[in-house]
Amino acid sequence: SHLNYFYKRPRIPRSVLSKYREGLILGSACEAGELYTAVRSGESEQRIRQIADFYDYLEIQPLINNRFMIERGMVRGEEDLQDLNRQIVALGEELGKPVCATCDAHYFNEEEALYRRIIMAGQGYKDAESGEGLFFRTTEEMLEEFAYLGEAKAYEVVVENTNMIANMIEPMMPVPDGKFPPKIDGAEDDFRKTCEERAMAMYGDPLPDDIRERLEKEMNSVIDNGYAVMYKSAEMLVKKSNEEGYLVGSRGSVGSSFAATMFGITEVNPLNAHYLCPNCKHMEWGSDEYDCGVDMPDKVCPVCGTPYSKEGFSIPFETFLGFNANKEPDIDLNFAGEYQGRAQKYVEEIFGPENVFKAGTIQTVKDNTAFGFVAKYFDEIGKGANKYEVDRLVHCCTGVKRTSGQHPGGVIIVPRGHEIYEFCPVQHPANDVKSDIITTHFDYHSIDKNLLKLDILGHDVPSMIRHLQDMTGVDPLTVPIRDEKVMTIFIGTEGLDIKDPDYKFTHGSYAIHEFGTPFVRQMLDDIHPESIEELVRISGLSHGTDVWLGNAQELITGGITTMKEAIATRDDIMNYLRKKHLPNSDAFQIMEKVRKGKGLTEDQENLMREHDVPDWYIDSCKKIKYMFPRAHAVAYVLMSMREAYYKVYYPAAFYAAYFTTKVGNFDEKVILKGQKAVEERLAEIEHMGEDASKKDIADITVLEVAYEMYARGYEFAPARLGISDALKFNTYEGKVLLPFVAINGMGEGAAKALADGYAEHPYETVEEVCERGHINKTVLEELRQHGVLEGLPETAQITFF
Repeated sequence: SHLNYFYKRPRIPRSVLSKYREGLILGSACEAGELYTAVRSGESEQRIRQIADFYDYLEIQPLINNRFMIERGMVRGEEDLQDLNRQIVALGEELGKPVCATCDAHYFNEEEALYRRIIMAGQGYKDAESGEGLFFRTTEEMLEEFAYLGEAKAYEVVVENTNMIANMIEPMMPVPDGKFPPKIDGAEDDFRKTCEERAMAMYGDPLPDDIRERLEKEMNSVIDNGYAVMYKSAEMLVKKSNEEGYLVGSRGSVGSSFAATMFGITEVNPLNAHYLCPNCKHMEWGSDEYDCGVDMPDKVCPVCGTPYSKEGFSIPFETFLGFNANKEPDIDLNFAGEYQGRAQKYVEEIFGPENVFKAGTIQTVKDNTAFGFVAKYFDEIGKGANKYEVDRLVHCCTGVKRTSGQHPGGVIIVPRGHEIYEFCPVQHPANDVKSDIITTHFDYHSIDKNLLKLDILGHDVPSMIRHLQDMTGVDPLTVPIRDEKVMTIFIGTEGLDIKDPDYKFTHGSYAIHEFGTPFVRQMLDDIHPESIEELVRISGLSHGTDVWLGNAQELITGGITTMKEAIATRDDIMNYLRKKHLPNSDAFQIMEKVRKGKGLTEDQENLMREHDVPDWYIDSCKKIKYMFPRAHAVAYVLMSMREAYYKVYYPAAFYAAYFTTKVGNFDEKVILKGQKAVEERLAEIEHMGEDASKKDIADITVLEVAYEMYARGYEFAPARLGISDALKFNTYEGKVLLPFVAINGMGEGAAKALADGYAEHPYETVEEVCERGHINKTVLEELRQHGVLEGLPETAQITFF
């Protein structure tokens, strides 16, 4: 591990190496090793023997590896390099230690030396020109390299001794086979009991047969395959977050699991659309016309006359658990951004801090970075390269490890009784010795089949929902998922009650997650959604890669297929192929290949045609690079519809919650001047064209939302002592009240200090604001211009004149 002895690079003290020497085989290394250095420097024979005595075998390498010594004048020529190797061979004979000829290979093929030079130059290494000949040689090439030792000795160092060392090493894998889940006492019993109780509370006792069948199949699968602890830990995290007032959004395909719904992990109900009486529990399945229960017409229970609740989003559990219910589940959760750290700490409470590690990642060289490396390299050597050679080199340098990092929300759990070192080393992210975070050294994908990984991600939406609840007093769980006035903002602006007769925008979905970007707004124009189902499909289409543009968009607008039949989420493929009577296993395998961007095999295409799958559908599958699971899309839409409800019925609170998440792009000097100033700034950025900075472009959406807010007749209130929050926008007298952090130049720390100082005791003078609020002169002037200091005398001194 890289924790205790890292200095510029990973190191290990000789004392530690000696302490754990048993079972290790130590070689003397390349020219930078102490033995080669001692021989080259002409150390005494006694000192050289003392150094060599520490090692189990001695190493020599091809002459080209050390040719830089000739160029730097450290040796006279190749004969000197040969003599150095001969001395090490003689030393091995004298001490009875095997001498091994090694490549010190840094790449496989000889021509790859250029790629390594480019990457090293790009990363600032000064010796980027060295390193020729560090490729992996064949036995014949190695025998030829060391022919100057004589045929017998060359064979000994190249073949005999290297195989002898290799045969001393026991076969082993870096990561042990098998699963090593942590344990939570009673997890299996609690999982089954809770699922049963919640299902019966919702659907009645006894459960309807088809619901009982699905629940039993999933519960048995989870328990039999050892996944109960995964479900239980996720349930504990969600429950804890909910108890502290924060909703949790589910990601990925966990919403496909009815057991996960009944256990309280996700709010997505994956059953087919159905009516359910909240009073007598009478149930009716909906027609095939509806995939989302909330889209069905209102209806009353024929048994007791109570208005039905409308449930279900028609998601097959196979997406999550496979047809044999043995697919490894993956539970990803979206927590409020400000709650994420607390959720991760709670994992340590559950399993013990010594068993919880952040999931490490390997960050690689991306296309644009590789292009910069290639351009820099040719610029430094003063040569040009044609476009095709540059493209080839960029491709060859892309994907190489650049540094290490941490997954934004992934934590790895080691079961009690085991150590993380049984599975991988650990380190600080990017080997930053000042960091207090410890991550797995291996990329978490290398060990997520062995150890439990929980994804505890931070997201703006749960934060917004909590803030909206605090401001309005309206419980988000009571907000209707489908409201007719709310639905209008996805096809126009009717539901916003715009007051400005000259309002320029045609969309009402600005600032609604999933539906506010220019890309999705264009999709709304193409599709004109009138149902929650269509919004779910839009969410799936917008998150896929090569799913909408150049694919479903052309098929729908060209009249080749309909929105309902187009492929929007990965589940659609399996469902469609099963309706075409493909075997379940084939339908599942095709879905898995397509959603990962692996296309179709010739056999799979033939099988689909045999079952009358049209060519347009097959072609669509072949274009797709990545697909969203339906459950993920549903979970996002549920949260988005809550946001949309607040936007329509509680506008000031909605805008306050939204701007709180975008305060970094809130330009108070422009926005507080009013609607006209906002319009002028938007026009200015548009006029910049490609010259607009990233900051300018990021500001656009915030300006658009401010313009919409003004057009609806709502205004901002400037920040004020004793009223404003440090970091959050709020509502005040029907207006959107700025927090201190929104004032130009005011950082989070300064904003908190200013608010905390006032909370302790109201400021009585400007002088006091500076002292107790820790405000510097620059920020003080901004506060003065903003009007925060109005009414405060400069000092407490009394003047008589």
